[in-house]
Amino acid sequence: MTVARALTAYRIAAWVTGVGLLLLTFYAMPAKYLFGDPRPVAVIGMVHGFLYMIYIVCTLILAERCRWKPVFAVLILAAGTIPIASFVAERKVTHKVVAEHLTPSA
Repeated sequence: MTVARALTAYRIAAWVTGVGLLLLTFYAMPAKYLFGDPRPVAVIGMVHGFLYMIYIVCTLILAERCRWKPVFAVLILAAGTIPIASFVAERKVTHKVVAEHLTPSA
């Protein structure tokens, strides 16, 4: 897998994971704790967990292709567990990868 393809897979996974976490945090959790309906947490929580595993794989593939330091990779992995952080991390990672690996050298 090329760096460009790994970046595309990472970007999709980051956005999907981020949206899933936002749904879990701002829809499912209030439904459970304010309205007593645990079903959205059960469904959305399971889907988010599955999507987060895909995010982990995509991030690790990109980290290996770009030879990231382990600390940076762990920070990017953690972004999938904090609402809105995956969107911020995706932008930073995209700019970093494009600048370092996808821009032709002069």
